[in-house]
Order: sequence, then C-alpha cells, then structure tokens
Amino acid sequence: METEVRTGTALERAVRWLIERQDVAGWWCGELETNVTMTAEHILLLRFLGLDTEPIRDAALRHILLNQREDGSWALYFGGPADLSTTIEAYVALKALDVDPGIPLMQRALRVIHQQGGVARARVFTKIWLAIFGQYPWEGVPSMPPELVYLPKWVPLNLYDFACWARGTIAPLLLVISRRPVRPLGCSVPELIVPGTEGHLRRVPGSGFFWWTDKLLKLYESLPAQPGRARAGRRVVDWIVARQEADGSWGGIQPPWVYSLIALHLEGMDLDHPVMRRGIAGMQGFALDDENGWRFQACMSPVWDTGWAVLALRRAGLDREHPVLRRAVQWLLREQIDPAAPGDWQERSPGVPGGGWAFEFANDWYPDIDDTAVIALALLEAGHEGEVSGAVKRAARWLLAMQSRNGAWGAFDRDNTRQIVYKLPFADFGALLDPPTEDVTAHVLELLARVPGSASRRAIERGLAYLRDTQRADGSWFGRWGVNYVYGTWCVITALVALRGTGYRMDDMVERGAGWLLTRQNGDGGWGESCHSYADSSFAGVGPSTPSQTAWAVIALQAAGMGGHSAARRGLAYLRETQVDGTWHEPHYTGTGFPRDFYINYHLYRHLFPTMALAGAATGG
Repeated sequence: METEVRTGTALERAVRWLIERQDVAGWWCGELETNVTMTAEHILLLRFLGLDTEPIRDAALRHILLNQREDGSWALYFGGPADLSTTIEAYVALKALDVDPGIPLMQRALRVIHQQGGVARARVFTKIWLAIFGQYPWEGVPSMPPELVYLPKWVPLNLYDFACWARGTIAPLLLVISRRPVRPLGCSVPELIVPGTEGHLRRVPGSGFFWWTDKLLKLYESLPAQPGRARAGRRVVDWIVARQEADGSWGGIQPPWVYSLIALHLEGMDLDHPVMRRGIAGMQGFALDDENGWRFQACMSPVWDTGWAVLALRRAGLDREHPVLRRAVQWLLREQIDPAAPGDWQERSPGVPGGGWAFEFANDWYPDIDDTAVIALALLEAGHEGEVSGAVKRAARWLLAMQSRNGAWGAFDRDNTRQIVYKLPFADFGALLDPPTEDVTAHVLELLARVPGSASRRAIERGLAYLRDTQRADGSWFGRWGVNYVYGTWCVITALVALRGTGYRMDDMVERGAGWLLTRQNGDGGWGESCHSYADSSFAGVGPSTPSQTAWAVIALQAAGMGGHSAARRGLAYLRETQVDGTWHEPHYTGTGFPRDFYINYHLYRHLFPTMALAGAATGG
C-alpha cells in the first residue's frame, strides 16, 4: 500500500510538471541537445556569410567551453570518447572568435587533435569546412559533381538513393564542392596538421573503382570549361529552393540548412534575397541562450514530444475533455500535412496521397513514418472518434503505402536500401541510408493493431515476420532511433502485446525480449545503455542507469504482464527515488541521430517515459 501511495505521489508531481510546460498553442517541445559542432558550425556559417558574430560571441564561447572535457577534447555524447572532428571544429570556432591558441584549454585540445592524427584523419564534413576558408586543400575533398541531379531513379547513386537527410545535405554540397570557394576565416590553423601528414591532405583516402572515378572527376574539373555544368548547377539550385520550408529551414535540420545557405550564396543569391533572408532569419528559432550558453539545435521535436506527452497523460488517467488534451489534439490535427502536398517520399510511392506528420514545426517535404504512427496513436487515445477518424485513416493509408518490400518500415522512405552509396569516397559520415528498422516497424504495427481491414492484416503479418527474423539470439531488438537495444526491445514488446487484441499471439517473442531485459537490470534497480553499443553490440543494455531507459524497460515488462515482477518494482523505485522537483535529470544521450556518428539528448525523454512507467504501475498497466 505504501508503494502505491508513493508511486501515486510521484506520478502526480510528474503530471503537474508536464501540464505546466504545455505551450498555450497546445504543443510541448524540449531541448534537443547534441554536440558542440552545431554551435561551432554556426559560427563558421556567420563568418562565411560575412555576418557579425559579436552578438552571440560570449554566450557561444560559454557553451563550447562548458562542454570541453578535462583532456581538452569534445565528444559526440556525454561520457563518450574524444571525437577528432568535433574537437577540430570546436577548436577552429574558438580561434575564429579570437580565443588565444596559447592558453591551456586550447593547447589541451590541440594535443588531442595531434594524438588522433590531426586534420588529415578528420571526416569529410570537417575537411569541407576548413577548405571553405582555405585551411585545407580542395584536392583532398572527394568530388561530387552537380550532374548527379540528372540521374534517373533507376540509376544507382541518384539523389533519391540517399536518405532524405543525406540527400538534402548532398544536393547543396554538389555546388559547394564544384565551386571550391575560399573565404576569409580571420585566422589560420596550420597547427591542426600533424608534421609528416602534409602529403595526405591533397589525397582522397581509399581505393577501388570509385576512388579512380574521383581521380577522373578531378581531372575533368581541372579543365578550362565543363560543358553543361552551369545548367546542372541551375537545376540543383531549383531543387534546393523548391524544398525550403515555411520556417526558412531545409528538412527542419541543421546540415541541409547550413549548406543550402552556403550553396545559394555561392550561386549568386545575396543576403537580401527572399530565400536567403528567410533561411537566416529562421535560424533564430532554433537557438537557445541561457546559463548553458548560446547553442544551435540540430533540430526541434514538437510533434514527436507532443505525441508522447499526450500518450503519457492519457496513461496517467487525464480525461479526454481536459483542456490540456483538447489543445494538444487540436494542434496535432492542424499539423497533419496536406495529402496533396509534394514530398520526396513520392519518388518511390507515386500516386499515393499523403497523410503523415513531420517531426518538426515545419517540414512538409519530409513527413516521417515514426511520428505519423505515434501521433495517430495519440489521437486515438485522446481524441473523439468523430474528430480524429479522418486524420487517422489518412495516416494509416499512407503508412500502408510506405511499407518496404521486406515487410518493415523505414523512417522517411520506402526501400531506401542501396548499399552502393557507402562505396563513395565521400561516404565517411553518418547514415547515408534510411533502411527499415525494428523500432519504426513496431510503432507502425502498434497503430495497425487498431486499424481494421484486410490491408492492415496483410501488412501486420509481413511486419511480424520481419520482427521475428530480427530478434537477436539473446531476445533483444536493435533500436535505430533510440539507444539502443533497450529502446528497440521496448518498442517491439509494446507492439506485439498490442497485436494480441487482433488475434496475433507472439508470446514466445515477448517472453524472450522480457527475459533479456531482466538480465540487464543494474544494481540500483535501473536500466542503462551507452551509445557505445552501436559500435560494439556486446555492450547491449550495458551502461549507467538513466530515467528514460529505465522507463522503457519497466513499460515493456508491464506490457508483458510482468508489472508485478520484482525487477519492475525495483525499476519503479529507482524512478521514484531519482525524481527531483517533479521531473528527472539525465545527462546521458538516449536518442540517436546517426548510429556511431550523431546522438541526441531529448530533454523531455527523461520526463515523458518515467511518467508513463509510473502511470502503468498506478493503473495496473
């Protein structure tokens, strides 16, 4: 009885905290924290465009320096290893802001850079940034010709072979790399070169067919003229401009946005051009400035955060008629993208009406499957049938059309799986593809469990076969968009249990998944998993306990009928004991952008999922 009372009290505090943070328009949006390259690259963008850095200088310095570690490096995630490219970009931004390179913190950073091989071993993006300012030779940057824009969809390496985030980044880089600009940085950074590696700077690493293709492209580019290149450049410009969003962004994320502004400026658009003006002004909405300094968010997550907030509050017992849920439902309905709106997803699904939601405030070109499934579930939970049925039907119809050939779902595109893109010398960054994954598939199946019809049943059966095939020998599932196996296992177990109501019994899969979670509980009662599990799967489910990952495990056990198990009770105790002022602190990164390359600390994850876990205990869920 005492445990139930304590859980209720913690739950009440959590619900109150969440309600108090809803925007008057009906949405929630927590900070999307990443690494310091977002801020460093913003400084470099301002320098490239000739814009004043002084208004944000001191606050940006504070943010970058607050995230420097004792050894002088910067990492991709909290507690992660030193990352060479992140450290280089932070160092260059600091020097561009007139920080004395001789002071200890800069010397420590430089020491790490040299220990890891210097700029010669940096990723392609970092080399491009340095080349733009004459600090790295363009000869050492892989070529990507603007003529790629002409390749039809059936030809390998056409733009639509790349994931939408990579496509939106590569398109402007086709112009940047072909133009080979050099703008003043205001300083030079020859110290980034490790003595003896100078010869590597002008050579593109690699070998094989595509390496030789790069050599031929560079010979072509050295000619006095390249027939048709100007026309290809104009085609790329048109492609980029067509995809600018209402808020001025491209894709609602930082990389396409930054490189599009650079490319369009190189192609003759001055800062007063409407496209440039919208793009520059829109960046203000993505910036944060507080005691942690000035920083640029790689993205914003209001639709995703709001969907989970609605589900958490409903699980906690908030009535559908509560004003908080009424506002949220109405806002989500308004955010559904017009079925007739254009989008790149139509390249692989022509003639299909839209019906999805994007992750961000404005990203109509790229609705995503994960958001759409979660938002539709939230509407079914919190809305009235008459007001949400049309939106949910449109969403389900679109999701069914986006199922890939292997029976699963990716995040943005169907069958985005051509591995040949990774053979390019350019392909040393992030995830270039958007293949189907277990977590997205699970969310879609959870929704389809509530959508009647033969089309849904056929899709469910194919999706279930995929999930059976991808369950690991230890019982867990991979998590593409959350860290990592704890996340994936929670997503799949929840979906499998939801499907029981439609006659599908996958109890053996559920039992194995729940059994794996039991083996990964920490001594403090919580669960945790480091981002390192993407680099080494033997670290699956291994890491310091976090509120969000503990909650995922507890919710999964509750769904599996094990809410009364001692492991679930200990997990709830961990959540109650670590609650502070109605919420939780979580410095660890439990969200994933690109496995092994880019990670996210969603500041609402630490609250939303513990609230759901506590609510499940209070309601017997």
